[in-house]
Parts: sequence; C-alpha cells; structure tokens
Amino acid sequence: MMPLMADDVRIEQLWIPDSLDAPDAADFLAAVEVGRKVRMQTWGSDDLAYTPLEKLLELRDPYERQVILVAKVGGQIVGAVDIALPLTDNLDMAEFTLDILPEFQRQGVGRRLLLEAEHLARSEGRTLILVDTNHPGASLHEFEKGQLVPGSGQGFVPLASREVEFARATGYTLQHIEQFSSCALPLDSKLVADLQAEAEAANNGRYRLHHWTDSCPDEWLEAVAALENQAGADVDPSLETPVEQDMVFDGGILRAAEEVTMAQGRRTVVTAVEHLGTGALVGLTTISVLAHRPDVVFQDDTLVLQEHRGNKLGLLIKVSNMERLTEQFPDARVIYTWNAPENRYLLTVNKQLGFTTAGVTGIWEKELPHLRTSKS
Repeated sequence: MMPLMADDVRIEQLWIPDSLDAPDAADFLAAVEVGRKVRMQTWGSDDLAYTPLEKLLELRDPYERQVILVAKVGGQIVGAVDIALPLTDNLDMAEFTLDILPEFQRQGVGRRLLLEAEHLARSEGRTLILVDTNHPGASLHEFEKGQLVPGSGQGFVPLASREVEFARATGYTLQHIEQFSSCALPLDSKLVADLQAEAEAANNGRYRLHHWTDSCPDEWLEAVAALENQAGADVDPSLETPVEQDMVFDGGILRAAEEVTMAQGRRTVVTAVEHLGTGALVGLTTISVLAHRPDVVFQDDTLVLQEHRGNKLGLLIKVSNMERLTEQFPDARVIYTWNAPENRYLLTVNKQLGFTTAGVTGIWEKELPHLRTSKS
C-alpha cells in the first residue's frame, strides 16, 4: 500500500477526559482501542492491553507525566504514541510506546508520530529516548536465520521483522533484550508441594517467610528499604526487575509508592524472607493485580541478596507468593513476567513453576541533540 500523503495525516495531542463517560472522552477511548488492537495483532490476545479506566488511572501517576499524541486520518484515530516523562529521576529520558492500527502500518504514520514525539521530548529537555519492539515466539523461529543482537546481554530480535526495520530506519539502536514469559494459574497442587519441599530442604529451617498485601507492615518498612538498597548496590543478577542503582530507598519513599499504587486501584501481593540468624530480610517478591482486570497479573520484583543465594530462596518465595495470589484473587488465570535472557537463575526457577516463553521485547535507544538556545 502506498504511503498516505502528508496532508492526509493530522497529528495532535490527545485530550485526557476527567471520566470515561464525559462528553469529550471519545478520542481517549479510541486511542486506548488502538493499543488493544495492536496487542491483539502481536500476541493474539488483549491480556497486555490497557482497559480505558486502567489507562486513565495510570495517567495520574505523580512520579511520571504522560503526554499522548495521536494520528488522525479522515477524523479517525489510527495511531498513538504515549510519551512518558519521569519526574523524580532520569530527567533526561523519555519512554515512547508507539501503536499504529494494523491496516495503517507501512504508510508513514508511525514515522510522522515518532518525529513529533521526539520534537516534544526534546522541548521538555529529554535527550535519551527509549522505545520497545515486541516479538512473539513464533516470529523468532520464523526469522531465526536473520538475528540482531543487542549492545549488551544475550538474546536477539528478528532482523527482518517490520518493527526492527522501522526502529533501525528511524535511528534507534538495540540496547538489550527482555524475555517475556507466561504461566497458567492456579499452579498444580502436587507441583507446589514438590517445589516447596525442594526449597525447604535446601534452606534447612534457617529462614522464615512473611506475607502482606498492598501495604508493608510498619515493622518491616525500613528493612524492605534496606533490602532494595543493598540489592541495587550489588547489581543483583537475580532481580526479576532490576533496581535503579541511583535510587536510594527509605520508608517514606516506599510508603508513598504504595499509596500511588493503591490510588490507581492496583493490588500488590508480597512475600519476603527473613534470615533467622540475623533477623534481616534477605529476599522479596511481588505480584501486581490490575484494578479492572483481575484475571491477568504481573510478576514484578524478585530479589535475593547475593550472600544468601544457593538456598533456593527465589523458588521458595515465588511458590509461596503465587499460592497466596490464588487464595486472595481466585480469578487470576495467567501471570506474565519479563527477564533478561542472561538471568539463568530466575529463568530456571520460572521454568520449574511452569512459565513458558511467549516472546521477547527489544529495548531501543536514541540520543537526541540538545536544543540550541539563541544568544541575545
């Protein structure tokens, strides 16, 4: 299909309504639907798509400002780019999520949207842009002969895929890969019993589990902050979601983050592990439950301090937390997670639990030139 003429495509900033039933909510609903259709095209389901209310709540995050640009053809929204601008750290960075309706791909719409998003980010003082491309497992096998490897870490994206061609053509460089996996819930009861017995035999009664949902008990708040800080300082390779090394946690920061999560309607199921010999928390895992999609849940951080590895603590806390999840949220039918391909420890644990690879996400980076300021 021939690219649309420049005059056929209009780029504008999306108006964010106060509520979904407001008279001016139509464009917002249409933009969210574009994202849903793109994820259906990529993954074959809309499990990873925002519901309109979930997206509206996320836009109220005090730690990140989001601006959404949309592309219209004949008054119809055919594409959108979500521009996320961190407000507390990484102030030179912007993260883009670009979605184009399948029938309008390869017509220049994505390039127009991306260019406008880069202009906006640069006007906000952001010079480091991150975007991702998503590749289901079937496409990895289909294009296995042509592989593009990242600047760091393991894995690859298929060189001949449309998304990879687009990212390279627009000046982005592949930085690293995240392996995307899923696991059906609930876990088989015999599997749970076997894995718990294996983990408990390895740690030999030297550890004790603690559980909470949404809000960390006051008695463990500073201990969790210390655990997060120590794990970040260790550059812990057992992290499911790496800790930002330049972020220093304390109880106040953690409590504020909990309040934001709860205000967005999300629930958090947590299992921590205490070393009985010292009374210190040495590991932690969390699962997030969406506000308006309780059937789809996400594995977040999993961390175990370096000196306590080799005791199957990662397996112990993840099995226990997934069991607590099923008890509290019985509608949960699938859990998703992302891991670095080189993280063999957690990938092995996940395989024991029944996770299977669904695909990979490529993280791409581009440096924008600083805006020049005129001298008077």
